[in-house]
Amino acid sequence: MSDDDKLTSLRQQIDALDEKLQELISDRARCAQEVARIKSASGDSSYYRPEREADVLRQVLKRNHGPLSNEEVARLFREIMSACLALESPMKIAFLGPEGTFTQEAALKHFGHSIETVPLGAIDEVFREVESGNTHFGVVPIENSTEGVINHTLDMFMNSSLKICGEVELRVHHHLMSKAVDIDAVKKIYSHQQSLAQCREWLDANLPKVEREAVGSNAEAARIAAGKKNSAAIASDSAAQIYGLDVIVENIEDHPDNTTRFLVIGTMEALPGENDKTTLLISSNNKPGALFDLLEPMSRHKINLTRIESRPSRQGLWEYVFFLDIDGHIQHDNVRQAVDALGERTAFVKLLGSYPKAVL
Repeated sequence: MSDDDKLTSLRQQIDALDEKLQELISDRARCAQEVARIKSASGDSSYYRPEREADVLRQVLKRNHGPLSNEEVARLFREIMSACLALESPMKIAFLGPEGTFTQEAALKHFGHSIETVPLGAIDEVFREVESGNTHFGVVPIENSTEGVINHTLDMFMNSSLKICGEVELRVHHHLMSKAVDIDAVKKIYSHQQSLAQCREWLDANLPKVEREAVGSNAEAARIAAGKKNSAAIASDSAAQIYGLDVIVENIEDHPDNTTRFLVIGTMEALPGENDKTTLLISSNNKPGALFDLLEPMSRHKINLTRIESRPSRQGLWEYVFFLDIDGHIQHDNVRQAVDALGERTAFVKLLGSYPKAVL
């Protein structure tokens, strides 16, 4: 058989497989519509279930044996689930805007592209938009692998009734972009303060004399740079495309594994899944041994404490609250027992949410 004949045969196989795939995707979509019909008839409006979506993706990854990478397979299935869910109930997702931020990328990574994204100017606005019911969920940044926690997000949970419904981890690549054709023409660089910090070593080595100005977001930096001569921004690929900038230098972050974690916030509570995390807000009594009182129940009930952060309580001088991330779901016996023990030892314990851990 000649090479041309082999190519013709392979293309025919691909066409046949494409037809089968399309039929199966349509069958899945019809099943999703039936799920929506049954839930609607029973008065259940919670079409989106974060624990269900996370468990489906984990099963997808377990079945994957290549040649596509786990990341590619997960992305494909996310989009299929997103399109099917949109048949049931299209969702509006608030995010820290404007268009082109990494937070928008995180929202699309988590929910897929069959959603309506709503850009807002500040983290507190995202919380308010979800609390008011104008959007189904919100996405906000919580911590970066090199620069640490986003304090504004933590502070919002002190008075908000919203729950954490999920999390997203996004590998962040920063690019220097401008309308200037040459890097030597750049006189000022705009970016979010976190991005400036994450690219500090590169900037010190390559543009030490160029002025840097922190703005509200990377996308806002790109918008400003697009309108100012001899200006540049540090932002994402999508921001460059939206605001018509040319990427001068790619991947200028100091750490190639630079990752930001985002939280999905909403009014619902996620059910137990295959791999969960619980976040708590705790006000500790100001006394000797207070930190031990937080940690001892975790050890006694064999719970893995993955993160602890302290923040001023704003209730009194030198009074603090603690944010704890632990493995497990609040409906698991050992987690519930540990939380009950904390309630007996501390001023108060607030459950911010039990939710699926990020999938990829």
